[in-house]
Amino acid sequence: MSPQLAQPLVIEQAGLQRRARVLWSGLDLALHPGELIAVLGPSGSGKTTLLRAILGLDRLSEGRITVLGEPVRGTGNRRVGYIPQQRPLPRDTAMRARDLVRLGVDGHRFGLPIPRRGERARVDALLADAGATEFADRPVGLLSGGEQQRLRVAQALADRPRLLLCDEPLTSLDLANQEAVVRMIDRHRREHDAGVLLVTHDINPVLERVDRILYLAGGRFSLGTPGDVLRSDVLSGLYGADVFVTRAGNRLVVVGAPDAEEAHHHHEDESA
Repeated sequence: MSPQLAQPLVIEQAGLQRRARVLWSGLDLALHPGELIAVLGPSGSGKTTLLRAILGLDRLSEGRITVLGEPVRGTGNRRVGYIPQQRPLPRDTAMRARDLVRLGVDGHRFGLPIPRRGERARVDALLADAGATEFADRPVGLLSGGEQQRLRVAQALADRPRLLLCDEPLTSLDLANQEAVVRMIDRHRREHDAGVLLVTHDINPVLERVDRILYLAGGRFSLGTPGDVLRSDVLSGLYGADVFVTRAGNRLVVVGAPDAEEAHHHHEDESA
């Protein structure tokens, strides 16, 4: 099958261990073109590690992963976009906003990148989509965390990836920047039929756009529509403890999940 026609991501009977602890095993997942799957779970449940395995940075303990019809390799794939967690750049970073975005357009080339007319137009379009035109020539170190994150999204979308991996892209952003980032991701997957796997500790900003949820907890997982997974009985079974899913206004709240409070207030560090 041609990579252009292949499913963005297929995971078959996959498992991964950290030392003696099983993060997850027996995972089967097929991400379809244009589908958005949110990955939820407490800190240390293996969410970031799953993305690292898809990128070829962590080796599976069992099973296999296929990306766009090809086995995973750790050498990078320009048809796969990656949006990292939001971490502020140093204030003395002199690179301009447009230079950061341009890295997604021509950063793969050897030698001194010489702007080409088509590439300049592409960078301008990405900046406009990110709402960044007005600060395109400012040093990125002087921009807010939300502005920097919108530029990272623009950079990740530069090659029109058919698979987009997002690792807590909304953490520490205010509501306006959360909505801007979600809108960019959603528009890309609809216009380019891209599959999106989005790790998040809060489902609410993306709930209306999510097709399915993968919930990891206690070495187990549940995969299905939000209505299938975000239920008190399902999550109680995953955690092996009483967990309640309730609605507060237009927000879903998970109550009683072990480590849930920590997962809501801290970034994951699963690579250790």
